[in-house]
Amino acid sequence: MKLTPLLVGSGAVLLGLFSVLPRSEAQQGAGCAFDNAGLELPRGFCAQVVAEDLAAARHLTVAANGDIFVATGPTRREQDAGGVVALRDTDGDGRADERVSFGSGTGDDVEFRGDYLYFSTHGTVVRYPWTSGSLEPAGPADTVVRDLPAVRSHQAKSIAFGPDNALYVNIGSPSNSCQVQDRSSGVPGKDPCEELETRAGIWRFDADRLGQTQSDGGRFATGLRNTVALTAHPGTGQLYGVIHGRDQLWANWPDYFTEEQSAEKPSEEFVLIEQDDDFGWPYCYHDPELGHKVLAPEYGGDGSVVGRCSAVKEPLIGFPAHWAPNGVLFYSGHQFPAKYHNGAFIAFHGSWNRSPLPQAGYNVVFVPFDGTDPDGSWEVFADGFAGAEVGPREAAHRPVGLAVGPDGSLYVSDDKSGTIFRIMYTGN
Repeated sequence: MKLTPLLVGSGAVLLGLFSVLPRSEAQQGAGCAFDNAGLELPRGFCAQVVAEDLAAARHLTVAANGDIFVATGPTRREQDAGGVVALRDTDGDGRADERVSFGSGTGDDVEFRGDYLYFSTHGTVVRYPWTSGSLEPAGPADTVVRDLPAVRSHQAKSIAFGPDNALYVNIGSPSNSCQVQDRSSGVPGKDPCEELETRAGIWRFDADRLGQTQSDGGRFATGLRNTVALTAHPGTGQLYGVIHGRDQLWANWPDYFTEEQSAEKPSEEFVLIEQDDDFGWPYCYHDPELGHKVLAPEYGGDGSVVGRCSAVKEPLIGFPAHWAPNGVLFYSGHQFPAKYHNGAFIAFHGSWNRSPLPQAGYNVVFVPFDGTDPDGSWEVFADGFAGAEVGPREAAHRPVGLAVGPDGSLYVSDDKSGTIFRIMYTGN
């Protein structure tokens, strides 16, 4: 264990007017920063920085007492070896002033379940015994799943829990579109794509069984290129995700696509994931202009042919291309206005490949739900994470994880500068 002091310092519908005015006295009293920590938020909301300078802060969770637990990745600094960082606010000002580090490995996700804290890395899922109210484990970690595939691209292992002891794990594809030569111009795809046997899907394991490997689990759903944003609905237990779509339609297939079309296609897909679903990757992608899935050019498509893609599952909503969805969360708190209750927040990491159009994303989006289904609209909820320059290298912050605190505040993690934001509603 390591204890150290912590120094803190355009959608389909845009949500009204962003609040960029100085904070009122009520908001300042709630701990809000004068500049909303650089964020642009709807009126009535404000933000503060809870912690900063964490190493590659990925997904996070908040305990019932308000302690924050963050899965982190290693950096070049020797003292940052990955693992979990636990944060506590001891003086009630909303900013963490106590930090405990434990575990190791490139952290992807962290979740409480029962008397355990589960932590995933690129290759494993472990769990720590936990005593409520503690800032560190009650004992060493046990391995729940080991030796998960993590070669080449899309290594992150997001996790979620469902009914009947289900532990769901995202295992992303190692390629762009399963070509014979990955990301190469005019090269056909492998058919069948052998990657689907062990990757590009969601696997289900027993959350209470130790020492499992991938063969002990079962493929729950397939054809999902990379579902870093993964969660279970707190009311129904149903599994939802937001998929990273493929790249390079124009770069590899200029006869069928322009640069502008490649910047806008394919959609990032918000999906309901059920047993034995097939979402079509690598053979299919969702075209936002046509509003349905079409055959990929690696498999004989020309931008309009549907073919075998008529049999695969369509998304609930298609988001703009290349925004890179990394976190999804159903709002279960009561601090925010009623319109947000039971709706979904999605954290977009931001694009690198929307040229010749401007890079985009780097925000948190809200999706209203009507009962158990989205109502079809969405809106940008929090923006300004990137700062003055929008791009993967230039951005100040890149959103990843989302969590709700016991008071209903929304927490957002950033793996670019290691900042944890807290967003609150004061109504002022």
